[in-house]
Amino acid sequence: MSRLKIYTLFILYIVTALTASAQHDEVEKNRPYTDLRPLHFGIVVGTNMQDMELDNVGPQRLTMPDDSEMQSNIYCDQHNWDMGFNVGVLAEARLNEYFALRFAPQLYFGSRNIRFINYGQTNSEGGLKTEVESLKSVFVGADIDLIYTAKRHNNHRPYIMTGIAPMFNLSSNSSHYFQMKTAEVFFEVGLGCDFYLPFFKLRPELKFMLGLSNMLKDNHPNGIKDETIFPYAASVNKATSKMIVLSFYFE
Repeated sequence: MSRLKIYTLFILYIVTALTASAQHDEVEKNRPYTDLRPLHFGIVVGTNMQDMELDNVGPQRLTMPDDSEMQSNIYCDQHNWDMGFNVGVLAEARLNEYFALRFAPQLYFGSRNIRFINYGQTNSEGGLKTEVESLKSVFVGADIDLIYTAKRHNNHRPYIMTGIAPMFNLSSNSSHYFQMKTAEVFFEVGLGCDFYLPFFKLRPELKFMLGLSNMLKDNHPNGIKDETIFPYAASVNKATSKMIVLSFYFE
């Protein structure tokens, strides 16, 4: 089963659970006063899928490091969403009955496998020459989210959220072919549901994150002297990060 199908099933599960709960009479409520606290804390663990949207230059004529010229046509993409995980803590402030502000410092671990297809060269088997580079990433982020919750029904309470997440990549951010910037800001939007259990509140949440800036260092190709690597480094002029994150908050 693909990862996207798993996340889709999670959304269907949330919707089904809420529909079922709405059809039942009132039951005894667990932790009835937990949402009245002005400030509370918790931990978060989850899994994420990282992707990178790359803007290819396409066919071009390059001036090589030795001042020679050549034609190049290299296509670059991340052909799979790559899996990672995230852990962190949270502090949430109650604004009123329906709104809350959450601050959640987290570590996001993952990798992105970038594929380069060279339309100007063939491999030993007669196919197009293909190179794959793996970019490891360790993001430390500070998610700042505004949460809007529906009215609690029994022991369930759905919500939607939106916010921003400034992040810094603690890994080297570099490969043979291109280099990424260290700082990035994500816009995020998602949905989830509070489940009030006898001893704690469980909050599964699915959110989508989109980077707001070009993460590619434009001057990286200028420092490359290896003429076998230079065409690959010059094949992309923009890189935008994306993530799908499934998290479980324990409060």
